[in-house]
Amino acid sequence: MDIENLRQEYTRSGLRRKDLKADPFDQFEIWFQEACGANLLEPNAMVLATASAQAEPSVRTVLLKYFDRSGFVFFTNYESRKARQIAENPQVSLLFLWLPLERQVQITGTVAKVSAAESLKYFASRPRGSQLGAWCSQQSSIISSRQLLEMQFEEIKQKFMDGEIPLPSFWGGYRVTPYRFEFWQGRTNRLHDRFVYSRQEPDLWEIQRLSS
Repeated sequence: MDIENLRQEYTRSGLRRKDLKADPFDQFEIWFQEACGANLLEPNAMVLATASAQAEPSVRTVLLKYFDRSGFVFFTNYESRKARQIAENPQVSLLFLWLPLERQVQITGTVAKVSAAESLKYFASRPRGSQLGAWCSQQSSIISSRQLLEMQFEEIKQKFMDGEIPLPSFWGGYRVTPYRFEFWQGRTNRLHDRFVYSRQEPDLWEIQRLSS
């Protein structure tokens, strides 16, 4: 298969320094709202990169569930591969890719578990099927077949048939606290616009343009 000639010219818009918000959270919120308004599939999908203590990297896509100035929150199984790597190395990176808008945002920071109360609040808001799925999925473990997974689901469904589904002890949220943002806007001739925000103080960010 010849892929050398797969090319896309980015022509939608540019990004100028004077148009950027002083705070990267404000800038991210503007772009995130525009991604949602463009009816993109899963605009809250983000690639999460982690690494073990031995610097073995791993990436996967997770869903952003909410964010504020304290960070970006996602939920997962605390016994998964990502959780094991996070326990060894709390330095992580996030990537939001909104190709129809010719944009991406990279966020680098440290990650830590949210409180059990915060995890419970979100867990209670999930559809019942998703709650059951959290109980039966031993994420990242090897299984012999999909049938086994579906059997476990039915067992959990029967177990909690007549009541509320409790929060599993092995499931909850993480918050990524950023110290670096990069906003990327595609431009013609691969001369893309890139601006990086670097945290200098808790509420002070330095903004610099990067070469494409």
